[in-house]
Amino acid sequence: MGIRTPSSLVTRIIIGLVAGVIVGILLNQFPEHKAWFIDNLLQPAGDLFIKLMKMIVVPLVFACMTVGIAGAGSTRALGRVGMKTFVYFFTITSIAILFGLVVGNVFQPGAGADFSSTLQAPVTTLASSTETQNLGRTLVAIVPDNIVLAMAEGKLLSVLFFAILFGCALSMLPQQQKAPLISVMQGVSDTMFKVTHLVMHYSPIGIFGLIGVTVASFGLSALLPLAKLIGITYVAVLLFALCVLGAVARLAGVRFFHLLREIRSELLLAYSSAASATVMPQLIEKMERYGAPRPITSMVIPLGYSFNLDGASLFAALGTLFIAQAYGIDLGLADQAMLVLIMVLTSKGAAGVPGFMFIILTATLTAAGLPVEGVAIIAGVYRLMDMPVTALNVLGNALAPLVIARWEGQLKAPGQTTPASPAAPDLKLEA
Repeated sequence: MGIRTPSSLVTRIIIGLVAGVIVGILLNQFPEHKAWFIDNLLQPAGDLFIKLMKMIVVPLVFACMTVGIAGAGSTRALGRVGMKTFVYFFTITSIAILFGLVVGNVFQPGAGADFSSTLQAPVTTLASSTETQNLGRTLVAIVPDNIVLAMAEGKLLSVLFFAILFGCALSMLPQQQKAPLISVMQGVSDTMFKVTHLVMHYSPIGIFGLIGVTVASFGLSALLPLAKLIGITYVAVLLFALCVLGAVARLAGVRFFHLLREIRSELLLAYSSAASATVMPQLIEKMERYGAPRPITSMVIPLGYSFNLDGASLFAALGTLFIAQAYGIDLGLADQAMLVLIMVLTSKGAAGVPGFMFIILTATLTAAGLPVEGVAIIAGVYRLMDMPVTALNVLGNALAPLVIARWEGQLKAPGQTTPASPAAPDLKLEA
């Protein structure tokens, strides 16, 4: 019937996806019409969808984070949940980086490729972005000079920082003073979820435009030189989801394949649009219904969009090894250990920045002494690899609040009103 029927949304997105592929193939075969259709129809349709979702994210994140923190109870409990969240994020993303390095060493995506002769000039615009990628400047940049400007520019890390401070300060007020404002912020949050439902009616058309542009621009023949990297990226994402996230879900007592079915429309939408922000509102709502308390989902999922990018972390390692192999540079264990440390920091500092994957790659290549020009090899077709990477980011951020809720002993089985008993005692840690 409407957006509330998941199967209906999935069906409409699939129709838009298939139609976009067909139109893209036709336009690629008839290039004389391609520019007009892309500029006047497909690109505007796709851009409108992305802009609509970006419009929703900032007010929703601010309202959800404020309500989640102010309504979490004691600051001690809030600090315990926050510490566990960051420990989990850094552990999983570090495993993702190591996993990407292992896959890159086993499958050798860049072996036999030699793209150096095709690069005439260094990618100076990307290299210059690394000047600000150090820990001190990254931390300073998170604090906004003007929160209104930060919201207008969509700086999610800055919005999160202010929302955390605002929520903590609000929680310290007497009950009679904070209750009305918490009620207002809860109303804003609920209203933004309704806005999301309205926007999602347009999603199949947006997906149609985005996929049509991608297929029309690349075609099939242009992908052959990088087909091995694209294929290995899909294999690595699938293996990480099944082996690593599947194991984490099992330890937390979460039925992994049941979770996949519950968020299948969000995964498909994130895959099609290559934009994880398009599904944040639905993810918060669904994970609360799945059993994680609202204070945990409202805090963990928005933070995860900046600090728990499993797919991006995995591809940063895989892409770096691909570039090294394509240039015939052998990286030993010590070199790769250094890459892990670099990527753990840069993947957090650059998250949320437009084109942040290229910033991560450029910072890593520069610090490791590898050719920065290699970023240009990947940049042309990265959109095709960004699709599974984004879907993995979404899956990781759907699982995270369930793990934290289990760790806190607050996870309810879907449909239950009381927390389920812990299935894995080793996850029940004392703060």
